[in-house]
Amino acid sequence: MIYHVRHRTLLRYGSAVRLARFNLRLKPAPWPGQWTADYALDVDPLPSIIESRPGGWPVNVARLVIEQPIRQLTIETRFRAGVQDSPPPEPQPGDPTIAAVAQAALLDRDMGPAAPAHYLYAGARTPMLAQIGDWTGATLAPDRPIIAAALDLTLRIQSEFRYTPGATDAATPVADAFAARHGVCQDFAQVMVVALRLVGLPAAYVSGYLRTNPPPGRPRLVGVDAMHAWVMLWCGPTRGWIGFDPTNGVITGNGHLFVAMGRDYADVAPMDGLFVGGRGQSIQSMVDVAPEEEATL
Repeated sequence: MIYHVRHRTLLRYGSAVRLARFNLRLKPAPWPGQWTADYALDVDPLPSIIESRPGGWPVNVARLVIEQPIRQLTIETRFRAGVQDSPPPEPQPGDPTIAAVAQAALLDRDMGPAAPAHYLYAGARTPMLAQIGDWTGATLAPDRPIIAAALDLTLRIQSEFRYTPGATDAATPVADAFAARHGVCQDFAQVMVVALRLVGLPAAYVSGYLRTNPPPGRPRLVGVDAMHAWVMLWCGPTRGWIGFDPTNGVITGNGHLFVAMGRDYADVAPMDGLFVGGRGQSIQSMVDVAPEEEATL
């Protein structure tokens, strides 16, 4: 499946900003089963510095430095992406147990960006919360086959948590979202990451895009999509990394476009940084994910 993606972010400042520095994580990092082409980044006004570099995880980072006074900043990325058109992986007889995968993760000697060792422990936004482990209970029992157990956890989060836009924001602690049992994809992914790590499994937070389909008989609207978040779980050396989307209760497939992977949201935030100025800022984002045959970009 081939998609055209356009992501436009508009920042408005309450007063003139004299200096701004941003990190962008919007260019898809390489990932098995997906390719990216024709990536373009446009920034208005043009920064004095744009530096691109790989991150410490599977993530590409662009650093922007703006040294002229501005009241507004527009950032737009565009690219084509192809996702392998195959059915999502499913639980299979003979899948390793949770205990076996946890042991294999401790023995794995790889130290590359996607090595399981990096995703075993707490992150800045994903502390090891005992209450999440208590809630998970037998769903992640050590003798359960890993993919079936992870899918059950995915479905539990989808059914027991309310998707409530605006109830949380990027800074909401995972403990608060868990206690309230509501939030958005970022919150659900981070709850699942913590639950998996508490039983010794390598679990990562993924930032990306999701193809959305209009209601039957309705045209696809342009610019109304959004970035999405899900979980990558290392399922042992044979099965490798498999994606689970707790917001939608599914194993990820060819409608999920991978952008970046890290320990939690702090590692892969689409944009962060600082500016010198007062009176705050507002941010508006417009995302369009279109199959190539429907693209108008």
